[in-house]
Amino acid sequence: MTAPVDRPLNPTQFDVPAFLLNAPFSYSTEVPNNVWMEEIAEEERRPDMRRAMPQFLALYRYLAAESLVYLLPTPRLNGLQDLVFTANLGIVLDHLPDRNTVVLANFSSPPRVGETEVGRRFFESMGYRVVVPETKFEGEAELKHLHDNVYVGGYGLRSQPETYDWFERSYDMTVVKVAMTDPRLYHLDCLVFPITREQTLVCTEALDPQDLRLLEKHTEVIDVSTRAAYPGLCNSVRLHNIVLNASHIHDLRAGTEEYQAELAKNRELEDIASRLGFEVALINLSEFAKGGAMLSCMVMHLNRHSYRFTLL
Repeated sequence: MTAPVDRPLNPTQFDVPAFLLNAPFSYSTEVPNNVWMEEIAEEERRPDMRRAMPQFLALYRYLAAESLVYLLPTPRLNGLQDLVFTANLGIVLDHLPDRNTVVLANFSSPPRVGETEVGRRFFESMGYRVVVPETKFEGEAELKHLHDNVYVGGYGLRSQPETYDWFERSYDMTVVKVAMTDPRLYHLDCLVFPITREQTLVCTEALDPQDLRLLEKHTEVIDVSTRAAYPGLCNSVRLHNIVLNASHIHDLRAGTEEYQAELAKNRELEDIASRLGFEVALINLSEFAKGGAMLSCMVMHLNRHSYRFTLL
């Protein structure tokens, strides 16, 4: 009799990178729920879906060429304007031995509250153990895995510090808590990007010095300027030896202030990546920037397979 074959029970256990995306069928900017959206007139921030879908597909194709990509179904419900930003939906706890637990968001932002039940139905159908904390929490956009059982969590604007105390008690993990105070950097992924298991890109100017010192005990901090953090340098995603980042620089007129800011961000990222042995891939996601979001906001990690490898 043939012995049973060991096989993964879910994409977190799969031996390739795995991500969760959501096609922008329900995407809108009707309710401004961050400072970036509030500064854009309603007519100007309305997304052009004829451009939004091809931009989404460009991101999907890039990831799917080298990884397993699941698409979160979009239910026919009103008010799910931000469902496309799956990084806020929750976090898969990759450090747990069973690699089968997902903690979903308890949203602070009113337009996003309905997303939690969508995530619950999806992950339960996939066989995951699904948990929702009692206190506010907005997914892996607020809680980043550094290495082993060590994470960094942002609180103050969208998530509560008590949530991370609960994580530590419940899941044998250490969470370095950092206060979020800049409304333009309203989620942790706007100012923190773990690029390897040993090194983390951080907009150090945006952190309290004491929080920064605590973070430096667990990772080598690579400084990112505020001028590069605002247009989304830290809102990157790693796929093997490539760092993906959003840039609409080819839509901009050369010489304008916005063009210069985008150019400076891209060059700063390319300089850091080059020193660490990474390549950079830029994807135009301008229609999603109208929702106050960047590339990392659109990608939820189902595992961190790319981080298992050290670049030479």
